[in-house]
Amino acid sequence: RCKNLSVSFWNSYWMLPSDVCGMNCFWEAAFRYDYMKTHPSEKMHLAVVACGERLEETVTMLRSAIIFSIKPLHFHIFAEDQLHESFKDILDEFPHEGKVNYTLYPITFPSESAAEWKKLFKPCASQRLFLPLILKNVDSLLYVDTDILFLRPVDDIWSFLGKFNSTQIAAMAPEHEEPRIGWYNRFARHPYYGVTGINSGVMLMNMTRIRRKYFKNDMTPVRLQWGEILMPLLKKYKLNITWGDQDLLNIMFFHNPESLYVFPCQWNYRPDHCIYGSNCKAAEEEGIFILHGNRGVYHDDKQPTFRAVYEAIKNYSFGDDLVDSLLQPLEQELQKTMHTYCGRVYKVFIKQLTKSIRDLYARRSKGR
Repeated sequence: RCKNLSVSFWNSYWMLPSDVCGMNCFWEAAFRYDYMKTHPSEKMHLAVVACGERLEETVTMLRSAIIFSIKPLHFHIFAEDQLHESFKDILDEFPHEGKVNYTLYPITFPSESAAEWKKLFKPCASQRLFLPLILKNVDSLLYVDTDILFLRPVDDIWSFLGKFNSTQIAAMAPEHEEPRIGWYNRFARHPYYGVTGINSGVMLMNMTRIRRKYFKNDMTPVRLQWGEILMPLLKKYKLNITWGDQDLLNIMFFHNPESLYVFPCQWNYRPDHCIYGSNCKAAEEEGIFILHGNRGVYHDDKQPTFRAVYEAIKNYSFGDDLVDSLLQPLEQELQKTMHTYCGRVYKVFIKQLTKSIRDLYARRSKGR
């Protein structure tokens, strides 16, 4: 089976655009595979919170993480009780190959304020704020929203943990690249990080550091730890915040900017990066690394480029040829979206995906 897949891929490989493929990239992928084999490390931890009608979307996100990742993954899935059995049935059928484990958790908030936290912004969204307190034995964690799709290995964003300096505890991307269309700098009624704020849909955390840190704040001259600061922040700002837990994180990192590592926009690419014209230069150069389909764009016809990627990954069957069954059909669908602003730059949606597929087959070939 693997032999047939490799033959099919390499036949397609030489027909791919020269700006995407090349032997330098092949040897880079082979080197990275060798490095991973000779430098084993602990598994990567990925957390997601799923409530309401988010089962399919969450499963599609998890599928995208499994397809390309190299090191073992442990999924921490926080979901409403009625979703647990469905998650278990689906995930137990995934081809884990010994590299994927998962744990299901109930939705839990501090008992004295559970109702208030649960209704903040979207149902259960603020659960992410309590992950450092719940997952006490997890050193580092990648939190993602349910509407995330990985177009390259999780390993690559996980590697940012090694780039943190001594004061940094978390990493996120800016909310906007272009201040003229920014939300925070135009409308926010509370402090926010940097020029345009940060988006918390993709949040990499050194949770050991988070649990140990004492945070500066505008409520008391005394610095507070993570578990102490959340409720006072909510009480002070609940009438001024629009985006719930993301706003609280913006306030926290406004007062503690030295604690945040900011990664580029192609690691959290959203409709705002193209619906008014392309404004994520890094994605134009290297492609999209992580796609974030906020605003429900995977499920309506407003942004067909985003929906096309989501449908392609959702419908892909593990073990099928990734070029024939995912990449080529997706490119055909994306070409139909060129009447939209995002569709005009549709190649950024497949540039990194193409490289990820090539690298995956290179690793498989090297590992035989």
